Amino acid sequence: MSLCLVIDEMHPGLPDLLQEVGVELHYRPDLKAAEVPVALAAHSYEGLIVRSKVRVTSELLAHGPSLRYVCRAGAGVDNIDEEALAAAGVTLLNAPEGNRDAVGEYAVGLLLALFRNIVRADREVRAGEWKREANRGEEVGGKTIGLLGYGHMGKAFAKRLQAFDCTVLAYDHDPNVEANHHATLVSLPELQARAEVLSIHIPYSPANHHFVNEELLAGFRNALWLLNTARGEVLDHAALVQRLQTGQLRGAALDVLENEKLATLSPEQQARFDYLRTAPNVVLSPHVGGWSFQSYERINQVLARKLREFMSR
Repeated sequence: MSLCLVIDEMHPGLPDLLQEVGVELHYRPDLKAAEVPVALAAHSYEGLIVRSKVRVTSELLAHGPSLRYVCRAGAGVDNIDEEALAAAGVTLLNAPEGNRDAVGEYAVGLLLALFRNIVRADREVRAGEWKREANRGEEVGGKTIGLLGYGHMGKAFAKRLQAFDCTVLAYDHDPNVEANHHATLVSLPELQARAEVLSIHIPYSPANHHFVNEELLAGFRNALWLLNTARGEVLDHAALVQRLQTGQLRGAALDVLENEKLATLSPEQQARFDYLRTAPNVVLSPHVGGWSFQSYERINQVLARKLREFMSR
């Protein structure tokens, strides 16, 4: 049996699934981040399963010399130093297939909430206000939706947009990304020329830090609605707020923020957050796009399948 340390909360079905593929778990979600290196060194672990509790760096890997694989229970791997894993000969497995459907559905929900003023209208009715004309909304049908990134999440969103009779365009800098019939792959200049909505679906990496910035947004011909269900750090929030204030952005729906630890915001981040949380054309949620009961279980299944393939090599 391959011994594996789990340091974050996981769906309770995980131990049985991994037992079937020859992996025994030490399930320790009680560990604090500072305790993980000691726990990792206590046994000859071949595997480590994480969500977001720690950054997996060369320093952490040094405490687990027997490690063969690290599993990220989710899609993003921005807390994983992939170069350090490669240098140590450790395989990285993640599970974007596990929560892509949840993200795709949620992005549709954010788009509808933004177009139809659902959140604002709800607050007003609860306050005894009945404002029909002020909440007249837009329809998705006939719009051109631009996707920045066409991996698992972008494809899942595009699939769900097919019912709306809209045009879906996608740009991805990776030449190996495969097209399908749910969207048309275009160049970035064409996306900027045609899109009326920009939905962000790129992973975070140092190269993608503030990829969506003032320069990129200034290249769009239309005043945009903007959705972000990816990572907050890929979007320059200073540019976002400035363009919302000037009306160059018609609205924004954000499931992710530049700093999601709200008690630690810098003065500049706090000022931007204060604007976003009070703006009537902004919808906010706490990074829950991929967070469904079904995805919680499905991530287990994806990891079990990938571990079975890895163990059989």
